[in-house]
Amino acid sequence: MFGRAKKKDAVSPEDAVSPKGAASRVVTLIGKPGCHLCDDARAVIEAVCAETGASWEEKDITRDEELHRAYWEQIPVVLVDGEQHTFWRVDAGRLRRELGA
Repeated sequence: MFGRAKKKDAVSPEDAVSPKGAASRVVTLIGKPGCHLCDDARAVIEAVCAETGASWEEKDITRDEELHRAYWEQIPVVLVDGEQHTFWRVDAGRLRRELGA
């Protein structure tokens, strides 16, 4: 239940860099409204992505049954390029390292 989720078509390290050399990584925050840990995670993700140039998106676990089944006990969950990076608390330094910064 708490294992690392794998995305079916994960981006390979070779594909994660654009021709200009800038990271083209995608960070996904899976959370729900009213979750204080989700708010904390969002702040860290916004800051780190702004620093590194990575893009990020947010998915609401209450609007997606598959996400709810997979992650309801772990939110907030952070994925990097579709693979689970962490859950509950986001460490800015660890996320920067994962993004290659």
